[in-house]
Amino acid sequence: MRYLTYLLVFAFFSCQNSEAELNTNSTLPANENMKVLGLIGGTSWHSTIEYYRYINESVNQHFGNNTNPPLMVYTLNQAKVHKYQVENNWSGIADMLVEGGKRLENAGVEKLMFCANTPHKVYEEVQRQLNTPVLHIADATAENIKKRGIKKVCFLGTKYTMTEDFITQRIAKNGIEVFVPKQPEVIEELHRIIMKELTYGKILPESKKYVLDVIQSFVDQGVTGVVLGCTEFPLMIDETDLQIPIFNTTKIHAKAGVDFILQDLSVEDIRDESGTK
Repeated sequence: MRYLTYLLVFAFFSCQNSEAELNTNSTLPANENMKVLGLIGGTSWHSTIEYYRYINESVNQHFGNNTNPPLMVYTLNQAKVHKYQVENNWSGIADMLVEGGKRLENAGVEKLMFCANTPHKVYEEVQRQLNTPVLHIADATAENIKKRGIKKVCFLGTKYTMTEDFITQRIAKNGIEVFVPKQPEVIEELHRIIMKELTYGKILPESKKYVLDVIQSFVDQGVTGVVLGCTEFPLMIDETDLQIPIFNTTKIHAKAGVDFILQDLSVEDIRDESGTK
């Protein structure tokens, strides 16, 4: 008799839980209402995780529950990418991005993103070979800078993004003055910190101080914002480290991806990075 009583109690609560789950699920949005976004990451996987985390957190926050977006990730071999960079084999890197893009296209994505600044050096070459539009990191960054009313920024990234203008010129054409380091030793040291430390997940206090000192030298020249133009730099530097606005290209680019994912939904406005509407 006691066993039968336990069994009836268990069955009652199981039914209650099942009914609650059904009621919860019935309020969830249909996944097909969201756009499918494809991320080409791995350069490095540490910053790719930040993209993935931020996009999922933002969509969760938008719906007020644990709704996740239809997000697909293709990871490049970072060692091979770095080898091609040293060899100046950018066509090889473009081929890797095209392969990743086509795999994601075949999986059904509706827009793509390179989860780093430097791969945008071959943006045009890759875009020509894909049918799916690629959301450019510099366009999203420039739009964010303009919204903040900032006219003069410094830009820190890999030596490729600092010595060439495939990112900075795309920002500058929006009426924004962009400063980059000119001293070869500064460029090389910033690049070394990225490639030898941050891409391995190493955050060293002396390296952080070096980066902050470089930023301060630009503040002394009158810049009023800093673009962290390497998606690894936000692993080291955040808003609490500086008195001027930071433009975190990882978050800015990821936010543009969130806007795309949610663009066809007719629910509440997407929340911004601070969590407010």
